[in-house]
Amino acid sequence: MKRPLQVTLLVLSGLGLLHASLFTDLSLRFVKEGMRPMLVASGVLLLVLGVAEAWSSQKPVSGDAADSHDHGQDDGHGHDHSTVPRIAWLLFLPALSLLFYAPPALGAYTAAREAPKAVAEQRYFDPLPATSPIPLTLTQFTSRVQQDHKRDIGGRSVRMTGFVTPDKGADGWYLTRIIFTCCAADAQSVKVRIDGAAALPANTWVTVTGTWHPGGTLGTSSAPAALDARTVKKVAKPVNAYTDALPLF
Repeated sequence: MKRPLQVTLLVLSGLGLLHASLFTDLSLRFVKEGMRPMLVASGVLLLVLGVAEAWSSQKPVSGDAADSHDHGQDDGHGHDHSTVPRIAWLLFLPALSLLFYAPPALGAYTAAREAPKAVAEQRYFDPLPATSPIPLTLTQFTSRVQQDHKRDIGGRSVRMTGFVTPDKGADGWYLTRIIFTCCAADAQSVKVRIDGAAALPANTWVTVTGTWHPGGTLGTSSAPAALDARTVKKVAKPVNAYTDALPLF
């Protein structure tokens, strides 16, 4: 690849990374918050390399070095290797996409096509607070319903936040969170079925208040992670949406 194109690619890639990780929150669609500093550092490094490459290309070249460079582009059989391989132009697409077109965030389409994330086994649960409704994450609610042998969650009003995932062919829908372990490639979803309330459009962020929807035996794996909704309120999408966080209010 010729030097001007190398410089352009390095600079575009660096600017794209900085745009996604430093000047906007786009990087949170793809990686966890803790990886932002590394993306910023990578963007700065690419910019420095691009500037260094541009500066070195402006330095005067001696006659002998120029002759050596010209001979280096010919393999002795009359083939000129100074032209850019056509495939190299594809490198510009991801660089430009970081600046001008960000892929859509993961949401209901992804969550509807995978099984819910299995919650970790938990043997001991702290007593639930006296406050009502109790703010819980979707993972906490699922763990309480399926593993708390004291069955403290039964009859208690809880409040959770997530986005809407339709359940095709059924009356209910799912309150959903997508969780990154590292990045979008290892994303998993945790879902709680919502009954008793009409579904809002897919990917709408809501806070739901209600009580556990009876089924199976509470405190065992037969109990469904399901909620009889009393209120459903639209809320703003959180900046860092790929965690299973407590309700927004």
